[in-house]
Amino acid sequence: MRIVIVDDEELARLRLQRLVSEIEGCELVGEAENGEQALASIDELEPDLIFLDVRMPGMDGMEVAAKLAEYQEPPAVVFCTAYDEYALEAFNTLAQGYIVKPVQKNQLEQVIAKSRRLTRPQTASSGNAEQAGRRHISAKTRKGVELIPIESVRCFVADQKYVTVIHGGGETLIDETLKELEQEFSPDFIRVHRNALVAINKIEGLQRENSGQQVLRLQESDYKPQVSRRHLSTVRTLLERL
Repeated sequence: MRIVIVDDEELARLRLQRLVSEIEGCELVGEAENGEQALASIDELEPDLIFLDVRMPGMDGMEVAAKLAEYQEPPAVVFCTAYDEYALEAFNTLAQGYIVKPVQKNQLEQVIAKSRRLTRPQTASSGNAEQAGRRHISAKTRKGVELIPIESVRCFVADQKYVTVIHGGGETLIDETLKELEQEFSPDFIRVHRNALVAINKIEGLQRENSGQQVLRLQESDYKPQVSRRHLSTVRTLLERL
């Protein structure tokens, strides 16, 4: 489990860091002391689980959880707070756990075990047998229903509630999730970022931008999807085999 800790109190972060380090199968990949930093860290580090304080200056934990609810594949959220009156409100968000400070190791182990069961999209990688033979993506447009051949798709890009298909004929919005598309079209498409799924046979190469970001060059497309640090080694291994 890749974990990010979000708390405005340094001592609370240090305590959680120590406890997380004692639990097998957990990796602390980042921390933040306010909501804005939290969202930036989540976008960059793509953690599986967030330990999130409720009361913080500026954007509080509830606001962060509301933002995460708009993601195609949000991380699991566990609230950690000294104020148990927030419990009901917390569970009206996407929270999968709620711990009252001071956090105890056995509480942490229980909530991590629960989150681990709930944050494994790979467990459904077999896809839907009924959709396995689909050769087109259908999209409702102003012209009616547009059929986009799968072989023309360069990549699928998620932006909060929408997915854009970048294909030989242009770009089209569809009403499907990136997770569903990944399950259905694996192994012909590879996840390169939390928000991007790329057709393997359309990849021309991997390049480093002046900004330091790694991006993919795609056949007959100006769009260059960013490769996150989490997926970079997998992409490099794939390219070495092609």
